[in-house]
Amino acid sequence: MMSAKKVAFGTQPPQKAVVTPDAWIEGNTTSEGVKRLTIDLPESLHRRMKTGCAQRGEKMADVIRALLEKEFPQ
Repeated sequence: MMSAKKVAFGTQPPQKAVVTPDAWIEGNTTSEGVKRLTIDLPESLHRRMKTGCAQRGEKMADVIRALLEKEFPQ
């Protein structure tokens, strides 16, 4: 006859703030809403940007956001 294995459960981990999928993808966890922007780029520009961002350890979206903030300050 097999004996039942007992497993002790600890307390539940603390609940994290609810983050929308778009915010999670973009790393934007602020309370401000997020809008998605789609643009077409020549392959050569996309490749240069992707390579440059990878070399600097930056996300492409962060670089584009910074450029847009510079062009359109509050």
